[in-house]
Amino acid sequence: MTEFNQAHEVIKAKDLLEELIELYDDVVTEGNQIFAKWKEEITRSDFEESARNLSYYLALRQRDIRGIQKDLVPWGLSSLGRLEAKTLSTLEAVISALSAIVGDKSQIKQPDFKEFSVGEAKLASNIEKILGQAPSNRYTRIMVTMPSEVSEDIELAKNLISKGMNVARINCAHDNTEIWQKMIHNIRKSAEELGKDVKILMDIAGPKIRTEWIYTTYKKPKVSVSDKICLTTNNQMLPTNQEVKVTVGTSVPEIINQLSVGDPVLIDDGSIESIVESINEEEAILLVKRVNGKSIRLKAEKGLNFPGLYFDIDILTDEDLDAMKIAVEHADIIGCSFIRDVKDVEAIQAELDKLLGNKAGTVALLFKIETVQAVNNLTQLILKAASRNPLSIMIARGDLAVETGYIRLAEVQQQIMWICEAANIPVVWGTEVLANMLETGIPSRAEVTDAAEGARSDCVMINKGNYMLETVTMLDEILHMMKEHQFKKTPKLRALSIAKNIMID
Repeated sequence: MTEFNQAHEVIKAKDLLEELIELYDDVVTEGNQIFAKWKEEITRSDFEESARNLSYYLALRQRDIRGIQKDLVPWGLSSLGRLEAKTLSTLEAVISALSAIVGDKSQIKQPDFKEFSVGEAKLASNIEKILGQAPSNRYTRIMVTMPSEVSEDIELAKNLISKGMNVARINCAHDNTEIWQKMIHNIRKSAEELGKDVKILMDIAGPKIRTEWIYTTYKKPKVSVSDKICLTTNNQMLPTNQEVKVTVGTSVPEIINQLSVGDPVLIDDGSIESIVESINEEEAILLVKRVNGKSIRLKAEKGLNFPGLYFDIDILTDEDLDAMKIAVEHADIIGCSFIRDVKDVEAIQAELDKLLGNKAGTVALLFKIETVQAVNNLTQLILKAASRNPLSIMIARGDLAVETGYIRLAEVQQQIMWICEAANIPVVWGTEVLANMLETGIPSRAEVTDAAEGARSDCVMINKGNYMLETVTMLDEILHMMKEHQFKKTPKLRALSIAKNIMID
């Protein structure tokens, strides 16, 4: 390289350094402003430093720094792509190193090496407190949804734990108090006998909007494109509209008077897409726009989704309040479904105050992120909850995919993990993990890759199914393998097994 070219490159490096210092100053200023607004709400001191780092991370991520990232690479410096848990320390280290390269005295101190591990250590501590001790062979925990049989079959509980289950999920939308308590007894007893640390999550159902009943004068309640569906609160005068092919009752009737003409309505995980064609006080007429296949059968107990719509309904039903009384007594973690905004968090924490008094802040919460509203409010939800309670987040990809659209899901689930890592919040990767294997005993190629992607999270959840033991075994092996190759966003460069036979002359 000629002296001219060298001088030119040094000038470019100095310009880059100025840009980095300006970025750093802006992030510090804005991050401190954000944290100052938050600080009064934080009553749990364990969350304070995590909130501070999150404030800096959010200040940084409001900017597009792709140009800076690209310019840093030729200098052998961090491209800032893995700074979630160590935002300021990473910026400080890069500025200090670039200052040394260009021969300038750094305006920013070189951070202590220990600062780079603080966030990771805090996250590891939070994971262990909420999701249990780390398995010896993998970083990521395994959560399993309990089938009703666990209440009677202690061997099933024992086998699931032996195969690698770390968290037992009890879905309070199903079964009853007696069955839940039997499940808990069998899980606790099995874990004790095996010497394993197994946490119990009781997942409160929340205001899940479902099809409650189905009525049709046709032979089968099937619909195709251009058919009409009546969503109604009236189960006495059926059918109310002669053009309607199927009439559907909903589990949350008050939503009907909150709908408007043109609103989207998706049924059964998006298998039926429709819009509101007309509406009155008792019913909404839905025009079917798309179905999975030529026609599809409507069934009771299937989810109703309203992408982009915000309903004013209570986060806790009467059944949920009863379930919470059991959960605060028996569960290690209380799961909360269909969280939307800070008002929902306040309602849950108020109920915990009522049940536990000054011990309410010790309860570990898990928020299921399954609506667009929850995604948009994620930072506020984390702040409100984690300021008082240990918190984890589940990416509930079933409803979330329907709400956001399948294409956007891939982006959204990554962003949720990044923000949670910046706040040292454990993340659970949920919905349809190894679903085909659970059903048939044989995984699809795509779902094996999906399970491996789940290793970027702190816990992967599988559902109940015919081949649960085999699925837990496979997931355990996948997560063990990925431990050697990936931690969060960071690839680990272990020696490649497929590069061992290179011939060197």
